[in-house]
Amino acid sequence: MKKLFTLLTAAAAISLAGCSDDSAKSDTIKIVAAHNQTNLSSPYQTGMLKLKEVADKSGLFNVEVHAGTIGTNENELVEKLVLGGADMVLVSPGFMTSSGIEEVDLFSLLYLFNDYSHWEKVVDGKVGKDIADIIYTKSGEKYRVAAYWTAGVRHWYGKQPVNSFADVKGMKIRTQTSGVVSQYWKEIGAVPTSVAWAELYQALSSNVVDAAENAYPYFIPMEHHKTSNGKYISETGHDYTTRLLLVRNSVWESFNDEQRTAFNQAVKEATQAERQALYSEESTYKQKAIDDGAIVNTLDRTPFIEKARSIQDQWAAKNGMTEVLETIRQTK
Repeated sequence: MKKLFTLLTAAAAISLAGCSDDSAKSDTIKIVAAHNQTNLSSPYQTGMLKLKEVADKSGLFNVEVHAGTIGTNENELVEKLVLGGADMVLVSPGFMTSSGIEEVDLFSLLYLFNDYSHWEKVVDGKVGKDIADIIYTKSGEKYRVAAYWTAGVRHWYGKQPVNSFADVKGMKIRTQTSGVVSQYWKEIGAVPTSVAWAELYQALSSNVVDAAENAYPYFIPMEHHKTSNGKYISETGHDYTTRLLLVRNSVWESFNDEQRTAFNQAVKEATQAERQALYSEESTYKQKAIDDGAIVNTLDRTPFIEKARSIQDQWAAKNGMTEVLETIRQTK
């Protein structure tokens, strides 16, 4: 009898311990964080994994990272964000513009930033905060900007090197086919053409397009530089890209002060990790391109920048953003 009592007591203790573990798990907040890149070594993934590491370590969160597994289309990702299928997503300014938040196209203007230092000062400063406030308001307070990440600095790569406007005249370039990006390429003589990212290698190989534009860490892993229409890389440096890390507002509002502090710290460290991964990969992938036989050239960007400034001025006047544009230009 005594032995039976001892066994029952032990079983009860194990049962209570199990309940305690389950209770502890239920106290953590699950966060589903998603981006559209399926490459598990991408800077996006590096940032998201750092977010998970820091947030989970706090004991307050359980972050679940999805690398293209719940959507490779930004429209789909934001739809899931709004409907509750995701709590955090990473998207481009172009998507935000198509959803009716015109002011975000500011970050799509080509030659807006001089270098990464300039970009960081702008997005991490007053301009970044003001744009975040606009997004929060115009989204109907459905989501807010947690941080600004980057997809690198974009360059032209094609069937021939670029040194002047004459070199792009009539060239079919895979890029955005609407908005300020498309307007720029049209005005310097190129022909913006729509091609799905997954189909671009074949499009470059079969003369569907003559060129494309992207950052080294994105087009080199896809081996676009090994195609006949991708082996000449001209460092136009036309776009220091901005990506928006969004969090659903209902999730943010549910946090208490301790949770917000821990969440903000995780976002801060994730942002640093994503940016640094991207910066270091640019030089690595540039060297890989050269080693693989790609031909890289620099050029005088002055006429390209001057053309971009006129488009910037037009866009800013149309959207009531002239003062913001001047603030960016004056930021040192």
